[in-house]
Amino acid sequence: MTTSAPGPAASRPGRVAPASVQRRRVTVRGVVQGVGFRPFLHNLATGLDLTGHVTNTGDGVVAEVEGAPLAVARFCARIAEEAPPLALVESVHDQEVPATGDSGFHIVASDHNGPVRTLVSPDTAMCADCLRELADPADRRHRHPFITCTHCGPRFTIVTGLPYDREHTTMADFPMCPDCAREYADPGNRRFHAQPVACPSCGPRLRMIVAPAAPGLRPRHVVAPDPNDRSLGGPVVADPVREARELLSDGAILAVKGLGGYHLACDATNKGAVALLRRRKARGDKPFALMARDIEDIEPLVHCGAEERELLTGAVRPIVLMRRRTTPLDAPHGAPRPVEGVAPGSPDLGVMLPYTPLHQLLLGLPGEEHAGPRLLVMTSGNVAGEPIVTDDGEALARLADLADAWLLHDRPIHVPCDDSVVRVCDGEVLTLRRSRGHAPLPVTLPLPVPPVLAVGGDLKNTFCLGRDRKAWLSAHIGDMDDLATQHAFACAEEQLEEITGVRPELLAADRHPGYRSARWAHHNAEGRPVVHVQHHHAHIASTMAEHGLDGGRPVIGVAFDGTGYGDDGAVWGGEILLADYDGFHRYAHLGYVPLPGGDAAVQRPYRMALAHLRAAGIAWSGDLPCTAACPEQELPLLRKQLERNLNCVPTSSMGRLFDAVSSLAGVCHTAGYEAQAAIELEAAAVRAGGAYGEPYAFGLRPAAGPSAAMTADPAPVLAAVVDDVRAGLPASVIAGRFHAAVAALVRRVCAMARERHGLETVALSGGVFANAVLSSECAAGLRADGFTVLRHHRIPPNDGGLALGQLVVAARAAGGAG
Repeated sequence: MTTSAPGPAASRPGRVAPASVQRRRVTVRGVVQGVGFRPFLHNLATGLDLTGHVTNTGDGVVAEVEGAPLAVARFCARIAEEAPPLALVESVHDQEVPATGDSGFHIVASDHNGPVRTLVSPDTAMCADCLRELADPADRRHRHPFITCTHCGPRFTIVTGLPYDREHTTMADFPMCPDCAREYADPGNRRFHAQPVACPSCGPRLRMIVAPAAPGLRPRHVVAPDPNDRSLGGPVVADPVREARELLSDGAILAVKGLGGYHLACDATNKGAVALLRRRKARGDKPFALMARDIEDIEPLVHCGAEERELLTGAVRPIVLMRRRTTPLDAPHGAPRPVEGVAPGSPDLGVMLPYTPLHQLLLGLPGEEHAGPRLLVMTSGNVAGEPIVTDDGEALARLADLADAWLLHDRPIHVPCDDSVVRVCDGEVLTLRRSRGHAPLPVTLPLPVPPVLAVGGDLKNTFCLGRDRKAWLSAHIGDMDDLATQHAFACAEEQLEEITGVRPELLAADRHPGYRSARWAHHNAEGRPVVHVQHHHAHIASTMAEHGLDGGRPVIGVAFDGTGYGDDGAVWGGEILLADYDGFHRYAHLGYVPLPGGDAAVQRPYRMALAHLRAAGIAWSGDLPCTAACPEQELPLLRKQLERNLNCVPTSSMGRLFDAVSSLAGVCHTAGYEAQAAIELEAAAVRAGGAYGEPYAFGLRPAAGPSAAMTADPAPVLAAVVDDVRAGLPASVIAGRFHAAVAALVRRVCAMARERHGLETVALSGGVFANAVLSSECAAGLRADGFTVLRHHRIPPNDGGLALGQLVVAARAAGGAG
């Protein structure tokens, strides 16, 4: 067994070891740095009257303990059972070494030699103990915006290297004051060896900058300007939090520096402020996330069950999507109500609770009255299409047209990290964006892989590094069509390589010839092989890997999304595959229709509706909502485009069919953000509440040959939708029937695949399965039919989970898995 070399304490002169003592070297791997593990081992050892030392290494935490053999055995046995709350112990290895007769137990300087094999802890929400101190006027950290301890606070976003010590974080430039140093060195203190420990005396420090060009938003509480301040030139604010609250109450938009980047914040109950932020950010109708002071403020607005409460109040505190109540409940006097402009047309509200001390101070401490707005819009601090801003100078420049003021501090953010987004579907967590609180924790793989880098897709990009049985998914990067995002990708990839120690020997990318992520892989391959993985195969492989399947038997993979490059050059997206890690057979797909104008059809769902109607042989009558929505001068041009097949790539996309039905039913004709038409169609289905009668039915055309695929024909569905529109049925009924039709199609085709191929497991993946109504109906129906159903929980079903699938498929293709 390979272990790290003994630390410095092992060679210290001391007492002569009697024959009745034993010394063992213990190596603990997992998330064991930055979570209070060395203090935990110190206290465990001293409580058992053991001597020795403990240190951080690139391999994890290494301790040597010496004493009575029974006490040494108890020490080894209790490590995993009693580990600190934020720790994740993967293994505990111990071996006997010669006794040295040393005295005492010490935490010694970290060992920087050897390979990096330990795991970095994610950032964690403020713990209850720190919240109590924050609110206690008698505590020296009362109202300190950077209060933290071994159980909470920044980790991943401040780490600059390993082992995890203060010198390898962005706190390196903040020397501890005598009081903090005493706590840091006290084994009985909650801040014993807490690397980000800080207080008002030793920093970091908060400041507020108000833009000189912000009319009516001059700060009222100022001190003399700082001659060294190189900011926008505004006055220095004496009480930044107080000023921020007042500005928010007055309708200002604030750029607020958080753990992994800046947020843009405004009062969610102020119609003018929300509209201004939406206009400045060019956000269309895309829903904003909210941050609430406490759960009691949001329970009247949404359906918040036990699972949602646990997510909202846990150590991660992601944005949780929850169904809006049709009629909000009566709430205590003064309870906030967000304006409709926060999430227009959405069936959900995305809400999170404060996860940093600064957030808590902004929204108000427990019991605090008149603290300012209790419900804030909290959206990523970036220009549309660009990555989240982390650098203070960039924030002042790039957010100058978006923010009226900046609430910032001098602790640098080393790694960008957006908020994670989740929802609860059928009582289980469905992750839609895996980022803060999860990155960079690894996923356990069902098979060992060589060192691999999978670069993901171009939308909702994340990448993935893998080695042996671990895969490290990056935090959310974003859409790769912007140079700033591509630069952020390159920086994040370099940083994740450094903290994982993975040096890729193989790269994996999507098969799309125009993907920027794939181009990056080829440009940076440096002679290493690049394996191209089909988009929907990667989706299904991602589901399989998350659920620990070894690939020994294929699954029926249902991959529904908006776009993915097909092997025939078409845009796929309504696919039912028979797949394992070695390959796939396209068993069935949605019938092809033209995609007129590419992105133009995505942004204007009425074009997709008209293309589908034409393919189904249904006339473009003026009484149909999609025809009426098409501008008069555009209609003949679109007709000619379809007739001549100009810039009309064929598509089997289920996402585009959702768009078409959304427009045909009169729900959404133009999309200001990705999947808007589908989201609003889901909202309409939610309003139906299951009361919609018989579902529509797809046609099925048999495969033309043994290697061909069955085709699901949407024409009968479209004809039935047209009939219901003309009959005056509400959009909610149409939406409900359509969702049920898609679920019935999945059940029918999977049953046929089982009958022919004997497969019993169905994997559901792709961005369309972020739709909780469809996911729930498909899963319930398939389970009723006796299938084992695999759905995503920890990995997103959208392209944010694509890289994991690419990794395992590429490793198998290169002969390195299994």
